[in-house]
Amino acid sequence: MADLKLYGLIGETLKHSFSERYFKQKFAKENNYNCDYRNFELDSIDEFPRLIKLFPELLGVNVTMPYKEKIMDYVDILDEQADEVGAVNVVVIKRYDEQVILKGYNTDVYGIEVTLMNTLKETNLKALVLGTGGASKSVIYVLNKLGIESSRVSRKLHDDVKYLYQDISKRVIEENLLIINTTPLGMFPNVDYCPEIPYEHLTTNHILIDLIYNPPMTNFLKKGQEMGSTVVNGQEMLTSQAEKTWEIFNQ
Repeated sequence: MADLKLYGLIGETLKHSFSERYFKQKFAKENNYNCDYRNFELDSIDEFPRLIKLFPELLGVNVTMPYKEKIMDYVDILDEQADEVGAVNVVVIKRYDEQVILKGYNTDVYGIEVTLMNTLKETNLKALVLGTGGASKSVIYVLNKLGIESSRVSRKLHDDVKYLYQDISKRVIEENLLIINTTPLGMFPNVDYCPEIPYEHLTTNHILIDLIYNPPMTNFLKKGQEMGSTVVNGQEMLTSQAEKTWEIFNQ
C-alpha cells in the first residue's frame, strides 16, 4: 500500500462535525485506500505546530471555530481570497525534507456563494449577519461580491457592528429580508438555543440561512418556518466547501 495520506479537522469541540464522516465515506467510495481523515481537538491553537510534528503524514487540515482567524498567524502563505476575507478554513501542509510550508485558503466563501446562488431569486435585498467570527467574514465577503448590503449583529459593539441584538426592531426585520446565522447558537448538543431576534416580525418574504447543519433544523430555522419564511441549513455549504477543499488538497 502507498504511504498514508492523512488529512483532518482542527477545532476546539468537534463532536458536531460532519467532516470526518464525509471524507471517510468519500475515500471509501473513490477507492482512496491510502487516505484517512481524523478530528483533532485542540484546547488552544498554540498546539497546532506540535500536531504537525506529531503526524508527519498529515498533509492538510480543515479549520473550524474558534480558530479560523487565529490560524492565520501560523501559516506561511495566504491565498489571496483568504487574505481578503480575513479568515482561513483550509491549510495545506507541504513538507520538504526538514522544512514545512503552510498555505491557508478559504473555501467557506465558495460554499456560501453556492448556497446563496441556489437560494436567492434576486439579490436586490438587505441582509442581517448574526455573529462576528471567521464564518461571518466569509458571509459578508460573498454578500459584498453579490452586491447585497449587509449589517452585522453582535452582543457587543465593534467598529464593524451595526446592531446589538436588543436593537433589532420590527423595522429592522422588515428592512432586511435575508438573515444569516453564523453563530454556534443552536448547534448540537445545545439545540435549545437560538439568536435572540424578534421572530414574530418575520414574513413569508424572509429567507433565513443557518450555517449550522447539525441539527438540520435549528431553533433559528424552526422559528422562521413557523412564520412562513424560507429556511436553509448549512448542509449544502458544508458539502460544497468540502469538495472545494479536496480540490485544493490535490493541487
